[in-house]
Amino acid sequence: MLVNPADSASNPTDLVAAVDLGSNSFRLLVAQAVNTPSGTQLRPIDTLRESVRLAAGLTDNKLLGNDAYQRGLTAIRRFGERIRGFDPSNVRAVATNTLRVAKNAQQFVKDAQVALGFPIEVIAGVEEARLIYIGAAHEVPAVHGNRLVVDIGGGSTEFIIGKGYEPKLMESLYIGCVSHSMRFFPKGNIDSHAFKEAELAARREIQVISGAYLKSGWKQVIGSSGTARALAELISQNDLNGPSDGLNIGRFTAGSGLITRDSLRALKKHLLKFEHVSQVQLIGLKDDRRSVWPGGLAIMLAVFDELGIESMEVTDAALRVGVLYDLLGRSQHHDMRYVTVEQFMQRYTVDREQASRVGKLAADFLAQLPKPDIENRSDNIALLQWAANLHEIGLSISHNGYHKHSAYIAGNADMPGFSKNDQARLAALLIGHAGKLGKLASHSSFNDWRMLFCLRLAQVLCRGRNDNDLPKVKVSEHGGSYLVSLSKEWADEHPLTEFSLQKEAAEWQRVGRSYEVSLK
Repeated sequence: MLVNPADSASNPTDLVAAVDLGSNSFRLLVAQAVNTPSGTQLRPIDTLRESVRLAAGLTDNKLLGNDAYQRGLTAIRRFGERIRGFDPSNVRAVATNTLRVAKNAQQFVKDAQVALGFPIEVIAGVEEARLIYIGAAHEVPAVHGNRLVVDIGGGSTEFIIGKGYEPKLMESLYIGCVSHSMRFFPKGNIDSHAFKEAELAARREIQVISGAYLKSGWKQVIGSSGTARALAELISQNDLNGPSDGLNIGRFTAGSGLITRDSLRALKKHLLKFEHVSQVQLIGLKDDRRSVWPGGLAIMLAVFDELGIESMEVTDAALRVGVLYDLLGRSQHHDMRYVTVEQFMQRYTVDREQASRVGKLAADFLAQLPKPDIENRSDNIALLQWAANLHEIGLSISHNGYHKHSAYIAGNADMPGFSKNDQARLAALLIGHAGKLGKLASHSSFNDWRMLFCLRLAQVLCRGRNDNDLPKVKVSEHGGSYLVSLSKEWADEHPLTEFSLQKEAAEWQRVGRSYEVSLK
């Protein structure tokens, strides 16, 4: 997460905070609400996470045991110190499934409120689902049609179908990674029979809602928060979606943050090679997740099988983000990616006229090229415009190699609304819009050559940062060969641009791609 140094010095009265007392983890999110012409964006300032495993502390008679009780209070005291002095109207704390079912929850909440210094709400499952959807909807790409969000928590799993920023169907089922792991793998022992029983038990719960959800349908599936994120990280780091050849500019490669049916089966197959969770060897398996991820995996497999899901994108955002947007009462009703790009342009003091100039020209070039049947032209034009808007953000670090800095920022920053795949594509366009093409050419996963051609050509022609003297340019592409046509008379009057165009053609030819400049 990139943080502006000025942010850390923000007055607490300017900040908002959400506290999520989950069944597995307690989380605190402190953010700054940033207003842009496109809407309001939450900029994370600080995050805290404590692995409390409250659900694991429930006794057979549904009482919070003393160890879990004290672990919870200790974590909350730390959170309380961090948000001390905050305006009470800027803080919202919510508790979920374990504190819905624990018989001594009322006493715990009373003690927790003293430790935190702010009121704590124990919210119903449907309210939790609503807030999860709001959070996820603000952090993932917009989609035309319905979106399914699945959040596997420690003690419950929420299923929400919504459209835009409005949830339509909401359900909360009493299956979670902690409770499921305790039930089917109580001592950490693993075997195929217990795992099959865990899957079937989860499927029986999901069957209650599956009919209505399948009838509603969806265009996009999102897995939110802890379990989904943990599974996606294990899949990505252990190449269970297939060996990665993605360009790694920052945190994300194309395909990261993706869960597929096949990758879940591969993860299950690997798990069942071991007799105990302590023996499992996987890159990226964190100690605080080791004992609870088998239950989470069984639930996720059941979700995929029962709802007929083939792939799922993952977002870190969930309840705590939804709590803050709900607190602010400023839910966005348009594509959050536009808000994010606008905020970045503000933060890095982008030359807006130049960004617009490059973006319009690049879009014009793309419009001249043939549209393959598989291309979503409107999505690509949007991505091209965002790349143009952000291609110079690296100038805030250094003019020398600025495109590398731009790509690094885009590849490593928190960018609400962008999927990990979108973010990886954006970063690749930024690193490729200037300089050598070799790094992109060496990665077979990079497929945005036509968009990169348009962006680089626009950047070359707009070097003078002036609208008045741009030539009429025609572009064409056939079989991966590019042709740029413009007036010889204009080129003669602009020797630097002509030289830059010939140099550009040579760079493309150097990586084995035909590129011709025609002057007539």
